[in-house]
Amino acid sequence: MELLSPLRHFAGTICGALVIAAFSAFAQSPPELAESGRCREALPLLKAALTKTAEPAAHKRIAADGVRCGMSLNDTEAALAFLTDLNKRFPEDPEVLYLSVHVFSDLSLHASQKLIASAPASYQVHELNAEALETQGKWNEALAEYREVLKRDPQVPGIHYRIGRLLLSNPQTATSSADARTEFEAELKIDPHNAGAEYVLGELARRDGQEQAAIDHFRKASKLDAGFADAFIGLGRTLLEGGHAAESIPALESAVKLDPSSPMAHYELATAYSRTGRKQDAAREYALQKEANQKLQQADQQVRQGLAGAPPQP
Repeated sequence: MELLSPLRHFAGTICGALVIAAFSAFAQSPPELAESGRCREALPLLKAALTKTAEPAAHKRIAADGVRCGMSLNDTEAALAFLTDLNKRFPEDPEVLYLSVHVFSDLSLHASQKLIASAPASYQVHELNAEALETQGKWNEALAEYREVLKRDPQVPGIHYRIGRLLLSNPQTATSSADARTEFEAELKIDPHNAGAEYVLGELARRDGQEQAAIDHFRKASKLDAGFADAFIGLGRTLLEGGHAAESIPALESAVKLDPSSPMAHYELATAYSRTGRKQDAAREYALQKEANQKLQQADQQVRQGLAGAPPQP
């Protein structure tokens, strides 16, 4: 019996230490666990705590910790669920928006690395490279990559459209417009529902004085995409320039409803009203055009001041 007594004491000490350690872990809140690097333990507790926490600051902390833990554990589903909650509850919060930028950037980088590693010879790798070059302003290099995509698969939708857009973005030559038009027409043979291609063909036709062709393209674009405000502006403006002010009004009214912040839409509609004798309506639209212009200028000024580090003006 005397020999067993020290053993019992030792066992009791071990059990007590384990209980204390377990209690210590339990005593930590889910955010504290997450912020101390214990994400595997914290993640399920954060999920449970999120549904029970209504206080905004605490809720934001829990969800943000959930995003970080989900990303660190490569649990994309959990990270995106927490991030969705954050953006729903705090849609204009700078911390949430900053976190969102980094999460989606990391996910994009991870996916692109996986694509390059798993299918290095695929046309998608060339398309991805072309998009990256385009954002860097390396348009000739991007064009070469887009053409490589078409060599590998001539029926990939969207590629002729991007080539045509780049041809119009590059310094113009005598054949730029014709070459771009060929690309947009080729795009529509692959994807007849490409509203963007129809719209640009409409603009090219309008600039060349081909009124009916422009109207047809703009009308198709507006039917393919009922939310395409620029297509309605293009249609209304072409009708207005052709002396069909009354016919232009429905399209321009649609444009204003779709994009109330567009000075161009308000101006064209005001002009159409004025030419059809609707002076009060014209005055209202001219006033709205002035207001829209001022808002755009203020927004541009605030962006410039923010980039320069100056406090935004009220």
